[in-house]
Amino acid sequence: MSPEFLILLPLAFVTGIINAAVGGGGLIQVPGLYAILTTASPAQLMGTDKLASICGHATSVHQYATRIALPWRLVLLTAASAFIGALAGVSVMSIVPTSWMKPVVVVILAVMLVYTWFRPQFGTQDAHKEITRGDLYKGLALGLAIGFYDGFIGPGTGSFLLFLFVRCFHFDFLRASACAKVVNFGTNLAALAFLVPAGMVFYHFAIPMGIAGILGSLVGTRLAMRGGNHWIRRLFLILAITLLAKLAWESFRAWM
Repeated sequence: MSPEFLILLPLAFVTGIINAAVGGGGLIQVPGLYAILTTASPAQLMGTDKLASICGHATSVHQYATRIALPWRLVLLTAASAFIGALAGVSVMSIVPTSWMKPVVVVILAVMLVYTWFRPQFGTQDAHKEITRGDLYKGLALGLAIGFYDGFIGPGTGSFLLFLFVRCFHFDFLRASACAKVVNFGTNLAALAFLVPAGMVFYHFAIPMGIAGILGSLVGTRLAMRGGNHWIRRLFLILAITLLAKLAWESFRAWM
């Protein structure tokens, strides 16, 4: 086993846990890939990350689907539109610098964080309301926007999805987290549809990392089911603060 695996496999395992529970595992895995595979291009690192991550997402989708009743019509429509949005995002990424969008994302993330922080009951109860045609339209728009973000910038997609499923459809955090996994699977699949044919995946790293991610996903799903909404809410706030700090620092450095 090469020395790189001694770091990348544990990172992939932890990423699988976080992605399964709340999303945002890319905050760990992506910097790890950049630090270890120093000669690789950003596109190669993205392709390796997406292939490793999609294995964990597929596992968590299966785990949640056998335990929670999901609104499949809404979720699959949102995932399909996210697939299209992510394809557009990946295409634009090679033309427009992502640094242009990061200050906007920082503001949106800050609003999202403050909103959740000062509403302790946010996401603790599921409204169990019937999905309407208006909800399907909202899901379509949500998928396109989040898919584009994932293809264009990337980190924190799962956290944004989690917040929006709670805010827009009045799900609790547990159900929202399960729905977010399906949509995140669609965005990762779209990125791979662009990156795999271009030869931008290191399979000798991505496949073992994917297996580690599957094992982490099994652990993360069980933790989420046992911990419930309050545990997921706390983890969501921690990840949102971390992502906000990361993007704010990157935006600040870009202006210097």
